Amino acid sequence: MRRTDFWERMGETFGPAYAASVAADQVLPQLAGRTVEQAIAAGEDIGDIWRAVCVAYGDRVPARLRR
Repeated sequence: MRRTDFWERMGETFGPAYAASVAADQVLPQLAGRTVEQAIAAGEDIGDIWRAVCVAYGDRVPARLRR
């Protein structure tokens, strides 16, 4: 997954402003207690980060975006 795809999915799921907030502020256990931004900065695979978001926000991520 490319970063642009990741951010498009985040924006579609949360809205552009809230997506940035989720990425910066929400610590996800699936990312070893880091935020999305911290995981990206650490070089984690962007697809793994997206899957972590899907698990953490399963009720918000549309099924068609979970691939």
